[in-house]
Amino acid sequence: MWSYLKKWNTLRNQLLVVYLVVMFIVLFIVSTITYVLVEGLLQSNAEEQIRQTAMESSGRYDSLFEQLNMVTKQVLTNEELQGVLLQESEGDITSFNDRQSLMSTTNLIQANADGIYSIEIYNNDFQRIIPIDSTLLLDRIDPQGIIRANEAGGKLIWMGEDPLDYNYFLVGRKINLMDDDFDNGGYIIARVNRNYFQLNANQQEGESNDYSILVDNQNNPIVTNYDGTALDEILDTEEETITIDDQEYMLVKDTSDVTGWTMHILTPVNQLTAGISTVQAGILIAGFIGLFIFFIFSFFLSTFITRPITRLTKTMRQAGEGVLAQNPVMNSANEINELNQTYNQLAEETNYLVQMVYEKEIIKNRTELKALQAQIHPHFLFNTLDALYWSLDEKEEEDMANVVLAMSELFRYTITKENEDEWVTVKEELDHIERYMKIMRMRFGERLNWEKDVDFNWLDVKIPKLMIQPLVENAILHGAGNVVGKSQITVRIEKVPDKQRIRIAVSDNGPGMSKEKVAQVKKQMDGGIRQQKHQSMALQNVQQRLRMFYEAGESRDIIILSEEGKGTMVGFEIPV
Repeated sequence: MWSYLKKWNTLRNQLLVVYLVVMFIVLFIVSTITYVLVEGLLQSNAEEQIRQTAMESSGRYDSLFEQLNMVTKQVLTNEELQGVLLQESEGDITSFNDRQSLMSTTNLIQANADGIYSIEIYNNDFQRIIPIDSTLLLDRIDPQGIIRANEAGGKLIWMGEDPLDYNYFLVGRKINLMDDDFDNGGYIIARVNRNYFQLNANQQEGESNDYSILVDNQNNPIVTNYDGTALDEILDTEEETITIDDQEYMLVKDTSDVTGWTMHILTPVNQLTAGISTVQAGILIAGFIGLFIFFIFSFFLSTFITRPITRLTKTMRQAGEGVLAQNPVMNSANEINELNQTYNQLAEETNYLVQMVYEKEIIKNRTELKALQAQIHPHFLFNTLDALYWSLDEKEEEDMANVVLAMSELFRYTITKENEDEWVTVKEELDHIERYMKIMRMRFGERLNWEKDVDFNWLDVKIPKLMIQPLVENAILHGAGNVVGKSQITVRIEKVPDKQRIRIAVSDNGPGMSKEKVAQVKKQMDGGIRQQKHQSMALQNVQQRLRMFYEAGESRDIIILSEEGKGTMVGFEIPV
């Protein structure tokens, strides 16, 4: 048995089996997906059509209700009716002749309206004006209906089934007196024939086993062709499908924004998917035909592929651990020839890449060696300055030793931490300025003074490195340095009133600048004119870094306030 199976364990048979299995899986998946999609599409289209039908039905009943609204509005705006109700509201009793005349007017309007059987008019004391009798409004409708009419403010409301006759519905509204500031003058009640709200011909026939149920906003049926016993269950359910008498129905609801009525349409689910069996049979037949055709082509294709693939495999096996061997060109199908050419190209490129990687590794090692040889670590500079410091300290050159120490710390602040970000605290920046001022006193002596006015709350605020020191340097070189006698530099950090920002300002008691000079400096900072002798270079550098580190919506421009003979203040604002 094993020897027999081994005999058939060839590349051609393996390809054939794999092709057939893959094809079967593909056909099964495609057929399943097609079946599910078609079934869903049919059901979705049918559901959409049913929803459209429900919307059209709701729109039809909205139109019927609007006709009732127009007729009753025409009655209550009649001048004769308004006059009669105005007299009633003032305490005058309407005469019999006036009532008769008013009834003739309302009958004339009613005669031109479809669906309205009769119209009743009541005054604001709930007494009936027409028809002429002693019936009270409370004898006709529930008190809750009067409350709803008052709350509606004159709009037509649905009052449901006529308690005196099942064949009629009641609608009504409050009558506002137009000549008495629209005060309440009474009520109008219209009796509407039940047949006025009948279903259309297709819904009445029920040829497709569909059920239509129209209910008001109190879930009371208005019209329906459903005569089963599960009406309450249908009206209360929120599910899209419901089972009635062992048959599953799709339930579609549409609630009118005009009347508040809800149309329920029940459609059998099997009716929605009636054509799916035909689609299923077509898919199965197409699948079997495709599988048979694929079997024939797979058999010849596997045979055609076997021979050149075997030859290519032998060539690949001959490749040793060194250079890959080339495979001779074969006369075969385009795909096999392309595979052979691809292998030859791959072998050539692989040999080339091996050589390139080898050469690049050599170059990389040599470059790293040169970089290590050329690298000068900053510690050499610090060690040299430290040695100079101790030498001056031993010679009791205390001032020079302190300057060298400050210079060492200054270099350490500016050129170390290269792998860290560019943000420091305000305290670290002020300490850097302190070391810088020690060096500057070597040039200016005791006539250079500086102070810092900083709230302790802002010492831990993060700012970009070297944002304040360039302003101090600029103030010394162009401001206080040009003063005869003592010069004063002040660094002030304070909160901007009513804003989540702080202002950093450096001021001096130098000669100051004119307005024209200030405008020129600002233009130089923006790169508008060529700078001379590095003037405003420090300010331009600070402004560019402000615009780089802070967002566009924030204030990112340097502030310059200066007056000739009174010094200069340069600063900027940043968010806390």
